[in-house]
Amino acid sequence: MSLVRSLVFSTPLILLSTIVMGTLSLIASFFDRTGNSQHQLARVWARMLLAVSFIRVRVEGLEKLDPRGAYVFVSNHGSFMDIPALLASLPQQFRFFAKKGLFRIPLLGTHLRRAGHLPVDRSSPRASLKTTLEAARIVGGSGVSLLNFPEGGRSAVGLREFKEGPAFIAIKAGVPVVPVAIVGMRELLPMGAAHIRSGKVLLRVGDPIPTSGMASSDRLELTGRLYREVSRLLEEGELQQKPSIPRRDAETLR
Repeated sequence: MSLVRSLVFSTPLILLSTIVMGTLSLIASFFDRTGNSQHQLARVWARMLLAVSFIRVRVEGLEKLDPRGAYVFVSNHGSFMDIPALLASLPQQFRFFAKKGLFRIPLLGTHLRRAGHLPVDRSSPRASLKTTLEAARIVGGSGVSLLNFPEGGRSAVGLREFKEGPAFIAIKAGVPVVPVAIVGMRELLPMGAAHIRSGKVLLRVGDPIPTSGMASSDRLELTGRLYREVSRLLEEGELQQKPSIPRRDAETLR
């Protein structure tokens, strides 16, 4: 039943929502060069995707954030639905890194480019460094936050080693870095799956970590601290989620 609902109902509505909101984002980009309007439309799109997929996201820790503050958000990444969950939940205007190939996709690529998101070319260290410095300039100068997945891509199991980029950007921009944990989304849409399961997800926002007074050489220590914080948020969140998972479904996920 869940598979039929996903293929017949959720997936077609996700495609339709993406086309409609992508078109509106393109139109908005001609009137707003800041990317703020496109972000608001992306937030609506994200809520639509979660709704038609019957995924409910509960958020903890938003009170720790200044709604007008700029941050570098660092999150685990195990599912394509992580970005909709973050877009729908975080109050900040933020931009994120996306694979260079995504910018070639019609509508999606146009939205990413015009909204101010940053392309990542992992084949070129020089291009990657240039993008990282550009991200630090944007966050430090415009008051717009940045979202980054420091594992470098989706992880099928557990939490992979963090890359230093987010810590470096936060230190260069002089803004706090915020650990975030998404609990339960990987089970609803794992890597390689086309079947979106309905269910509850917990998004936990950790304490902002100030970077004022830090030097670029401190990025390794800060990266390690971020890894530990995200790990802790995940572990505590999984303990909260366990009682809500029916026994039969929990056995299926093993």
